[in-house]
Amino acid sequence: MRKASIRVAVILTIAASLGLSSCIGSFALTNRLMNWNKTIGNKFFNELVFIAFWVLPVYEVSAMADILVINSIEFWSGSNPMACSTKRIEGTDGQRYLVKCDGKGYDIIAENGPTIRLDFNVEAQRWDLTANGETYELMTFIDADHVSLPAADGTRMTVSLDQAGLMAYRAAAAPAPFAMN
Repeated sequence: MRKASIRVAVILTIAASLGLSSCIGSFALTNRLMNWNKTIGNKFFNELVFIAFWVLPVYEVSAMADILVINSIEFWSGSNPMACSTKRIEGTDGQRYLVKCDGKGYDIIAENGPTIRLDFNVEAQRWDLTANGETYELMTFIDADHVSLPAADGTRMTVSLDQAGLMAYRAAAAPAPFAMN
């Protein structure tokens, strides 16, 4: 009985030292799991899956993995191990791209073309684009509902983050080389 008490005390001490180390972390694994749940069906089906994942301890296990392992790695290394990945994407024009995420930004490598880099500047709340050794301010968050984007004439345009804002920006920025079609 004494061995079991000591074992429980050691486990609780380790868990407390990791869990109470002033590292809230991003809970990347648990958030990915919950975001996936939001995409699989309507809100009623999502709720059923959510409840099932609490009954079967899926969320509990992912949260424990986040607390004990992933958030600790993120705290000590400064980068999130869940944020890093590489994906192959086929564009609508038939071009293939390799997208590498390093947890701080994205490298987009065209199969037969240039490489660009996207980085998020946390202090400025801005996405920067780097191509051919030059960096450009791509998108700056003004508030929760508006962003500043480059216009075709070289000025900046404030765009609302809704369907109307997207349509207005598409119409105004069509000549820009990086505007979406």
